Formats: sequence, structure tokens, C-alpha cells
Amino acid sequence: MEVIEWLLQSEPYVEYNTRVNLLDQSESNVEVQQAKKRMLEDNRIINILTELEEWPGYPLKRHNDAKHLIHKLAFTTNLGIDKSNSTIKRISKRIFKHQSDEGAFQIVVNIPTHFGGSGEDEFLWMLCDAPIILYSMLKMGWQDDKRIDQGILYLNGLVRENGWPCASSPKLGGKFKGPGKRSDPCPYTNLIMLKALAQRKIIAKNKESKIGVETLLSLWEQRKQIKPFLFGMGTDFKKLKAPLIWFDIVHITDVLSRFEWIHKDERLLEMVDIISEKANPDGLYTAESVWRAFKEWDFGQKREPSPWITFLVYQILKRLKKYP
Repeated sequence: MEVIEWLLQSEPYVEYNTRVNLLDQSESNVEVQQAKKRMLEDNRIINILTELEEWPGYPLKRHNDAKHLIHKLAFTTNLGIDKSNSTIKRISKRIFKHQSDEGAFQIVVNIPTHFGGSGEDEFLWMLCDAPIILYSMLKMGWQDDKRIDQGILYLNGLVRENGWPCASSPKLGGKFKGPGKRSDPCPYTNLIMLKALAQRKIIAKNKESKIGVETLLSLWEQRKQIKPFLFGMGTDFKKLKAPLIWFDIVHITDVLSRFEWIHKDERLLEMVDIISEKANPDGLYTAESVWRAFKEWDFGQKREPSPWITFLVYQILKRLKKYP
């Protein structure tokens, strides 16, 4: 297939993930090992790993700050770099040191007083960041660690009948709240909670996951009527963008496609069709929006097709058995 050949001849991180996730080649395969070696020698990846050595980094003030280490960690682990890498292993130890009593992983945040925070730098967790760390830890290879179980159990238990709400550390005394009604589900929180839970197939069909999935699909269905916590699903939402950081159509379909029991849901398929229609005549996809923090990457420009975005789309199509 010409698209696959194009992906294999592109960036090493795209080749590696294409071989492992699209062609189902084993990590013991010589070509896979060579691609992974070249990926780890990429200066951009070396630079990110060097940045991650400063974990937890500067205080998180905006949850869509693409430069923040929480998102660079998730991107790095999404590439397939796990705790066998010495840098990732060191970072994971630091993360475990700042696990809250409840089980959620903490980072340094600075919440303004008008949002219920202290306005000071402090280790806390919010439900719009803790699942990202949980996802990264699971991707790193800490699947069987009891501390991970504690985090999953606690965050899972915060779900309500209409999905996960805007929630945060008890240290904030229930004062923190994003720009929405307390009774509404937070779209982004539901997205990243499902992203984490999907890493554990044994709980991917539990009641909480089903509530979260239905929450996101219902939001799509009602996108013209409601916009909880200002998360709309309009023109900007539909733009192809990577890496998977915020609330957009590639991110949401990537996550939802991991739940096999909704693969035939018309709402999910409608989103996938919108993405598929964006392919050029050769079946390749180009970024329609970019994160300036990743301007040096193939998906950091809108002029030419992006191998990484193309890979992400074909991975979604493969899960849905729409793979050519």
C-alpha cells in the first residue's frame, strides 16, 4: 500500500509506530528495533527527554499549554518510549513521589484566586490534568503497580451519571471550578479519563467508561445546542491537529476508537467520516492547526501532508476495521 510505504520512509518515530501499530510487527523485529534506535537518536526527541529531566517543570497555569512537561510526557510515551528508557524511568519515580493521599498524581500548579486557588505555586491535582499523568504512567509500563490501581480507583469513583465533572484536590476545599456549571460534565476531563482507562482493557467496559463514552457522544450529538465549560465542537474542533493535547476531533476519535463496543455507533462514525474526507488524493492528511511548541515537527506546519497525522488517522481507521 502506497500510504504505508510513505509512512515507512518518513520520520523514524512514524516508521517505528507504523511497524508496531499498523503492521503489528513485534518489538523483536530487526527493522522495528532499528527504527526505534533512530527515533531515540532524533535530536527533537533527545531535547524533549532533556526537558523532562526537569520534571515537574514550571507551574501549570493553562491546561492547553503545549509547552508544559505534562503534555510533552504524554506525547513521548505515546510515541512508544517507556520506562525501559532511563530518563522516563527517573521521571516516573518523581511522579510517584507526588501521588496524593487520594491516589491522583500531582503536579505544580498555580490557580488564580478568582478560580478558587491560592495564587501560589503548589503540588495539587485537578481532574483536567491528573488523568494525563495516569495515562502516561500506564503507557510507560506501570500497568501492574498497586499505586496505579489506587489512582484509577479514586478517579474512576468521581464519575457522575452525566460523566466526570470539573473536580480537584480536597486541599482546595471544593472552591476550584472552571468556566461552567458545577452540574455539567467537563468534556476535556471525560476525554482524558477515557484515554487513561482505555489502557486497561479489563476496565474499558466498566460502568464508568460507558458513562464517559456516552457523555462525549452525546456532546457531539448536541453540539449545536450546548457547550459545557466552553468546549465547543465547531469549526476549530474539526481541524486536524497533533500532538493529541486538547479537545479536538482527532483526539476524541483516537480515544473513542479504543472502545470496541462503540465501533458501529453512528455518532463516532460521523466524526470519522469528517476526518476521512480531509485526505488528499493520495490518502494523506495535512495539519489544519498547529501547536507552536511543536513547530519543528512534521505536524507543526500546514503546507504539506503530515506523516504523524496520517499515521494517527490510519490507526483510528484500523481499529474501526476501515483500514484499506
